[in-house]
Amino acid sequence: MRGSNPPVTQRSRRFRRSPTDAERRLWYQLRDRRLGGFKFVRQEPIGPYVADFCCREAKLIVEVDGSQHANSKRDLVRDAWLANEGYRVLRFWNVDVLQRPRDIGDAIIAALPPHPNPLPARRGEGDSAEAVD
Repeated sequence: MRGSNPPVTQRSRRFRRSPTDAERRLWYQLRDRRLGGFKFVRQEPIGPYVADFCCREAKLIVEVDGSQHANSKRDLVRDAWLANEGYRVLRFWNVDVLQRPRDIGDAIIAALPPHPNPLPARRGEGDSAEAVD
């Protein structure tokens, strides 16, 4: 149940106040239902863990990792626990989020199911609206 673990809730609030540059960049793409009409939240407490980004509706978690996560056994245990709860976890390196944000957005969209009520693309997003002769 959300909010039932005060230490994890406190940790998630602290993480929300101090995002990394990569988290800040990715949040710009995910917030306000900008990605396929899906709602994402950041630093979401799930059981004993805090997910960087979570789409509750699609049960998709997106993690943005630095080098400390390379070959992490703790991450394997965490991902297995989350998978047992029905979540799918995508992991991206900080450097990739910062250098290739469009590719990361495309990968996340590919992992999401078709949205039943997608929002229209915002001006300047998606396909060009230029007139064709």
